[in-house]
Amino acid sequence: MAWNNNVEIFTFENRKYISQMRPQLFDFEIVLAKAQIYCAYQERCQWEVKKKLREWQVDDEIQDEIISALITQNFINEERFAFQFAGGKFRIKNWGKLKIKSELKMRQISNYSINKALNSIADEEYSLTLHKLITKKKKEIEARNTFEKNQKIGQYLLAKGYESDLVWEALSLINDDKS
Repeated sequence: MAWNNNVEIFTFENRKYISQMRPQLFDFEIVLAKAQIYCAYQERCQWEVKKKLREWQVDDEIQDEIISALITQNFINEERFAFQFAGGKFRIKNWGKLKIKSELKMRQISNYSINKALNSIADEEYSLTLHKLITKKKKEIEARNTFEKNQKIGQYLLAKGYESDLVWEALSLINDDKS
């Protein structure tokens, strides 16, 4: 097996301690196989794979080769990742486009892929989800007046990443319908 076992002995108040440092993985084929399994489990981006390789303490020169091999073998595809991420976060967690965009940027996805992924979310579905969230939150929030209730709902939706103009427009439409 290609593990490098580093053992460090140090003393503290006349006692000997043995520190077992994390093993360092350095064989290309083993790391590649492990990275392929990691990528096959769920869609990954380069940033996540690099983070995992650092966690596994893979040598820097091997990291780039691993990433390159994973891209060539189509285990990593940033555009595919962006589509999966945006669709999943929108449908499952009801995130807005701003939060999705922010998370994708944090994962170092290109603007082209981000925009393409966000455009794949249908405007009608986006608007419907926003209205459902408002209706659901209206039932849960207690407030002294409509203004305070709308402020709390607005802050909730802004935190979920919805655009402020859409939030306040949807809130006003729902309030007008109730009048």
